[in-house]
Amino acid sequence: MRLTDFWLRMDTVFGESYARSWAADFRLAELGGLSVQEALAQGESAQDVWRAVCCHAEVEKSLR
Repeated sequence: MRLTDFWLRMDTVFGESYARSWAADFRLAELGGLSVQEALAQGESAQDVWRAVCCHAEVEKSLR
Protein backbone atom coordinates (compact mmCIF):
# COMPACT_ATOMS: atom_id res chain seq x y z
CA MET A 1 0.00 0.00 0.00
CA ARG A 2 1.30 3.44 -0.89
CA LEU A 3 1.23 6.28 1.60
CA THR A 4 -1.22 8.21 -0.56
CA ASP A 5 -3.64 5.27 -0.36
CA PHE A 6 -3.09 5.01 3.37
CA TRP A 7 -3.92 8.68 3.96
CA LEU A 8 -6.96 8.52 1.68
CA ARG A 9 -8.28 5.66 3.79
CA MET A 10 -7.50 7.50 7.03
CA ASP A 11 -9.36 10.56 5.71
CA THR A 12 -12.32 8.41 4.74
CA VAL A 13 -12.54 6.72 8.14
CA PHE A 14 -11.78 9.66 10.44
CA GLY A 15 -12.47 12.72 8.33
CA GLU A 16 -9.81 14.87 6.74
CA SER A 17 -9.06 17.05 9.77
CA TYR A 18 -9.30 14.42 12.49
CA ALA A 19 -7.24 11.79 10.63
CA ARG A 20 -3.99 13.71 11.11
CA SER A 21 -4.74 14.39 14.76
CA TRP A 22 -5.65 10.75 15.43
CA ALA A 23 -2.50 9.61 13.65
CA ALA A 24 -0.35 11.86 15.82
CA ASP A 25 -2.01 11.30 19.18
CA PHE A 26 -3.37 7.75 19.35
CA ARG A 27 -0.85 5.09 20.34
CA LEU A 28 -1.32 1.52 19.18
CA ALA A 29 -0.07 -1.56 21.03
CA GLU A 30 0.36 -3.36 17.69
CA LEU A 31 2.90 -0.69 16.76
CA GLY A 32 4.87 -1.03 19.98
CA GLY A 33 3.09 1.90 21.57
CA LEU A 34 3.94 4.24 18.72
CA SER A 35 1.52 6.59 17.03
CA VAL A 36 0.68 6.09 13.37
CA GLN A 37 2.93 9.00 12.38
CA GLU A 38 5.81 7.73 14.50
CA ALA A 39 5.52 4.23 13.08
CA LEU A 40 5.49 5.49 9.50
CA ALA A 41 8.45 7.79 10.20
CA GLN A 42 10.40 4.82 11.59
CA GLY A 43 9.85 2.83 8.41
CA GLU A 44 6.87 0.61 9.24
CA SER A 45 5.00 -0.31 6.10
CA ALA A 46 1.79 1.58 5.42
CA GLN A 47 -0.01 -1.77 5.10
CA ASP A 48 1.10 -2.91 8.57
CA VAL A 49 0.14 0.42 10.09
CA TRP A 50 -3.24 0.29 8.35
CA ARG A 51 -3.88 -3.19 9.79
CA ALA A 52 -3.16 -1.82 13.26
CA VAL A 53 -5.57 1.07 12.68
CA CYS A 54 -8.25 -1.38 11.54
CA CYS A 55 -7.91 -3.29 14.82
CA HIS A 56 -8.90 -0.18 16.80
CA ALA A 57 -11.31 1.66 14.56
CA GLU A 58 -14.57 0.66 12.98
CA VAL A 59 -13.28 0.38 9.43
CA GLU A 60 -15.63 -0.77 6.70
CA LYS A 61 -14.67 -4.08 5.12
CA SER A 62 -14.36 -2.37 1.73
CA LEU A 63 -11.49 -0.24 3.10
CA ARG A 64 -9.59 -2.97 4.90
